[in-house]
Amino acid sequence: MNAPSSNSRNAAVRLLGRVLQKHQPLEEVLDPVLRGLSPRDRSLARAIASTSIRHLGIIDHLIGKMLDRPLPEKAQDIRHILRIGIAQILFMEIPSHAAVHDTVSLVPERSKHKGLVNALLRRTDRQGQKLLGQIDVSRTNTPDWLWSTWKEHYGEDITRQIASAHLTEAELDLSVKSDPEKWAAELNATILPTGTLRRPTISSLKDLADFDAGEWWVQDAAAALPARLLGDVSGKLVIDLCAAPGGKTAQLAAAGANVIALDRSKNRLNRLQENMERLKLAVTTIVGDATTFVPEKTPDAILLDAPCSSTGTLRRHPDVAYLKSQADVDKLTELQSRLLDAAARMLEPHGQLVYSVCSLQPEEGEARIADLLKRDPSLERETIRPIEVGGLTELINPQGDIRTLPFHLGGMDGFYAARLRKISTGIT
Repeated sequence: MNAPSSNSRNAAVRLLGRVLQKHQPLEEVLDPVLRGLSPRDRSLARAIASTSIRHLGIIDHLIGKMLDRPLPEKAQDIRHILRIGIAQILFMEIPSHAAVHDTVSLVPERSKHKGLVNALLRRTDRQGQKLLGQIDVSRTNTPDWLWSTWKEHYGEDITRQIASAHLTEAELDLSVKSDPEKWAAELNATILPTGTLRRPTISSLKDLADFDAGEWWVQDAAAALPARLLGDVSGKLVIDLCAAPGGKTAQLAAAGANVIALDRSKNRLNRLQENMERLKLAVTTIVGDATTFVPEKTPDAILLDAPCSSTGTLRRHPDVAYLKSQADVDKLTELQSRLLDAAARMLEPHGQLVYSVCSLQPEEGEARIADLLKRDPSLERETIRPIEVGGLTELINPQGDIRTLPFHLGGMDGFYAARLRKISTGIT
């Protein structure tokens, strides 16, 4: 039987294979790959894989610098073994001797690459920090397709701040139904200016106080902003389009809204309903396509947190940088426009629409609203006031919309949100 350390590191290698070769999201492959491992081994495997992906550009650059010739294409497992070894040595609090020994042990004894892996990891231990000092870390670690878009839209200085923020794992942000002061004390958390609670990450949420009581849920500080833009929703009918997994649904229901949560995925809606049951919140769930959905009653407001590239979540999901591409963004913008048009049709005059995406790509955020306002004169922008975002003026762009960046507020998801109001009967 393999030692626990070998089990966890072997699992990390397999996780990298699923993500980088089969292009499967890390969160989706954790359970099938880690099944049967102890909680400690699961935690270590996940940490190694996540750290390797978070620093993948840097790691692959170092591998290239240290190799006399490229690894053969078929030697992907060897490449993954090198990746997790370098990640442990340079970016994790794991003793180097253990990282080297246990990682090298993953290479089959008869493999011609065993000596190579041992030599490269030992060189990394000796010279890794010096080699890191010789490269442009933020640029090296950011895929070209992301860097070019961000640089064009935000400028190089902000792009470098974004890339630097992605090197640090996100802390745990929580939303609470009420009494944030009480729950901050209970959960060893601080209250951010926007109202979100923040505390260090934890291996199991169930270890936190009163998980089963249903008084709080995990939600990034940026993700908590769009629902708040609807103001006082008590007694109002609000449709949450593309609602799953339900963080914003919970916010609306906790604020007293009559919420219809719509999503095209029955499984995702089932998980949303489970979340609402834990939180003891009542919502109506409907399986349906938001582009064709016709509500029985005209809503007072609509929240559209649209499917997107999720490039704003790289602190939490570093694999997104390697699973998505510009082609994905182009396809998603078409869907986002259809969803916006559909949402506008559901509203009567005076109704509100909040559109949001957890994306740093301007095509999915600023450009979608600019295009919508050009083609639909029935809508007008309602600018967002600093008081609505905890007085943090840096979260509001020149157009009066929310644009959060990963380095804002000590770290938050990259989000875009705009608030619109229906002023006439429809598209002319």
